[in-house]
Amino acid sequence: MKIKNNFVLKKIAGSYVVVPVRTRAVDFSGIIKLTESGAFLWRILEKGADREELIAKMLEEYAVDEATAAADIDRFVAKLREADLIE
Repeated sequence: MKIKNNFVLKKIAGSYVVVPVRTRAVDFSGIIKLTESGAFLWRILEKGADREELIAKMLEEYAVDEATAAADIDRFVAKLREADLIE
């Protein structure tokens, strides 16, 4: 999985938001706001990662058990897919 081109993560006034650029700005409507952990996962997905890599990175970074990390990642990825942000 990888974040599609022409979407960038910005920190604005202490909040993380996804900003469409170039041609994506025309097609994209709405604002996507991410939590700190969502921004962490976004940065990993910018380079490309599979589910297992995301879980491993989450376990390294946060004090969370594997089942919780996996469930949270599955929800996060589903929302990104719904918004058509990953390939």
